[in-house]
Order: sequence, then structure tokens, then C-alpha cells
Amino acid sequence: MKIAIGNDHAGTAYKLAIVEFLKSEGIDVNNYGTDHTDSVDYPDFVHPVAKDVDTNTVDYGILICGSGNGVSMTANKYKNVRAGLCWTKEIVSLTRQHNDANILSIPARFTSLPQAIEMVKTFLNTEFEGGRHLNRVKKITMC
Repeated sequence: MKIAIGNDHAGTAYKLAIVEFLKSEGIDVNNYGTDHTDSVDYPDFVHPVAKDVDTNTVDYGILICGSGNGVSMTANKYKNVRAGLCWTKEIVSLTRQHNDANILSIPARFTSLPQAIEMVKTFLNTEFEGGRHLNRVKKITMC
């Protein structure tokens, strides 16, 4: 499995811990995020992740910023991206099961680090249910 990850300054500590976890699980990581806490522009770190997911260069993406909103909005501009903003593992399960999310967006200022790791585990281990949800997911991309 291969994951692309990106973050802004608010998500650096979370990104570093998530990358360590992913590597411990034998998962390859494309790290596009900043490794510093100096203020940066989140779109600069989102676009490479979203492009990797959009072109199937990776299996999934993970994005982290303060609220999770900016990274989700940016990523969801890509045709084949379905970025889900999640703050609990239960929401992560639903965004995978019902929406076939291929990018997990984490709000670092509204989740704890252990919670974020659990969300990543849930994201990677939850399958899309298909069925009645498939037709809905197909309607997401309109252009």
C-alpha cells in the first residue's frame, strides 16, 4: 500500500507521528507536508497529495491542517478525489463505507494525536460498502 500525506504548520506533529505509524505498518509514504511549524500556505501541500490520489499513483491520501476544512476544500477540486473531513473514528468509518473517501482530512486543532492515529487505522481498514451507495458516489463528480 502507498499513501500520500500532506500538512500545513498546524499539522506537523500529527503528520510526523502518522508517517512513523504508517512506516511501522510497512506502508510506503509520499510525504509532501512541511516538517516545520512556520506558517505556510496549505494548498501548496494539498495539491501534490490530491494529484497522486487523482491519478491513482497512491492508494489513499491523508491531509492535516488546523480545521481540516481548507485541505478538504482544496483536495475536492480534483475529479477523482473524495476527501472526507473527520474528527472521530465513527465518522471515518461512515465516510469510507458510504462515500468511498480516498483522502482522510484531519483537523489537528480539534482532535488528539492518539485519536488521529485511530482515525488513520480505521480509514485504512474500512471498505466501501458499494450497493446503494455506489450510485450516489457516481453522482458526486459532475464535470
